[in-house]
Parts: sequence; structure tokens; C-alpha cells
Amino acid sequence: MKVVILAGGTRSTISNEQQGIPKPMVEIGGKPLLWHIMKSYSAHGFNEFVICGGYKVDLIKEYFMDFYIYQSDITVDLQANTIQVHKNRTEDWKVTVVDTGLYSATGHRVAQIQNYITEKTFIVTNGDCLSDINITDMIAYHEIQGKKATMAVARPTGRNEALQIAEDGRIVRDANNTRESQAWTNACLYVLEKKVFGSLNGNYSLESLLTDNLAEDGQLITYKHNGFWTPVETYRDRVNMENLWNAGVAPWIKEIR
Repeated sequence: MKVVILAGGTRSTISNEQQGIPKPMVEIGGKPLLWHIMKSYSAHGFNEFVICGGYKVDLIKEYFMDFYIYQSDITVDLQANTIQVHKNRTEDWKVTVVDTGLYSATGHRVAQIQNYITEKTFIVTNGDCLSDINITDMIAYHEIQGKKATMAVARPTGRNEALQIAEDGRIVRDANNTRESQAWTNACLYVLEKKVFGSLNGNYSLESLLTDNLAEDGQLITYKHNGFWTPVETYRDRVNMENLWNAGVAPWIKEIR
């Protein structure tokens, strides 16, 4: 099953010393945020990725083209113009990087990679969120529910829009506001059936396209996650994640570090 990572958008303002790079390429513990996300999925056995790039997508392409070198120790003989690789390390990943446009919304980005999705089910996640969501359990839940789309939801961090969710997990668009203790927000992780491509029309966000086209028909269900989840959107977010990583307690990757 392929994991689609939304890595377009505008330049990062997360790190003062790394201005002008795609947000997923901002480093946490010396590794790009994108690597952290991919590593967490790889821990569940998902090693095929489709990355939807946009802003400076060439930097993402170059990172994976040179990935083997980045991960290894090397000796460069400048006189002989040779490179010797030591302690060569890499990942068991197959990565497809697609330029989905500078100004594309997330739904339009996903629509453009349809030809790269061969299985009936695939995963979509944002390139700027970290979590310890058990994707294996979420996929099992998705299969039991039998819907076209399952959206992971988590507790709001304080700056996220709360969703109205019924007791059975359906998104309700005309409900009264829920109490804060019952509030949930989109965790930017989806398990989708390939047939949803027929609903991804127009340059709109993936959430709005799924909600507008599937929710009223009961084909969009939510998977509630009570554990760790956070968007990495600000410099403060990055510092907090860096501190967790340096302390060896990063919840999104602690079992496989």
C-alpha cells in the first residue's frame, strides 16, 4: 500500500537558518521532517511513497537522488577524483517525487498522482505533521467500516478547527458546536479507496472535497486518535520537536530510533 505525502505549499518560515526551503525539508535532529514522517510509516511496513511536491520540489528530488551518500560515511580523494563509501546505510524505500504545481490545493495534488496508485487502497498524509497514530489499526478500522474514506481526527492543539462528529464517527455538517472536551480536529491523515479520485474535482483542499462529496452519503468516517499528534507549523513547534528528539522521547519514532 502506498503512502502519499503532501509536500507542496510555500517556503518554510519554521527555521530562521533554513529560509527558502520546503517545509518538509526543515530538519529535526539533523534529519528532514519528511524523513521523520516516512520513518514512522516504514515502522508499520509501508515502504512505498509518492511525494506531492510543489515549492522547490527539486530540493526534494535531489535529497532522494543523493540519499545513499547522505546516509553514509565517505572519503573523497580530490586528486584522483574518487569517492569511497564507508558504513553504507540506506532505507528500504521506493520513492516517487511528483511536481504537482506551486499553487495546487491538497485535493488537486492528490488528484494528479492517480496514475501512481495501483492498489485499491492508499494512504494520504501531510508533510508537516507528526504523530504516533497506529496506521495499522487505522487501516483495519477502515476495512471494517467499508467506506470510501477514513479521516484520522485528534484533539485540537488550540489553533485547529474543531469538527462536528456524530457518535458513530460520521462528520455532521449542521450540528451545534460541541463542547471543548468533545472537540476533534482533522489530523491530516487519510485512508482512501482508489474510487475517491472521482470526487477530487477542482483546486480545493482534500478535506473540503471529501467532506462535500462523501460525508452526506455516509462514505466518510473518522478514526479517533487520543495520542500524540501535532502540526509543525512554527519555529516554536520545531524547537519543541527538536527537544523531544534530542531527549530520546520522540513519540512518533521512539520505537525505531
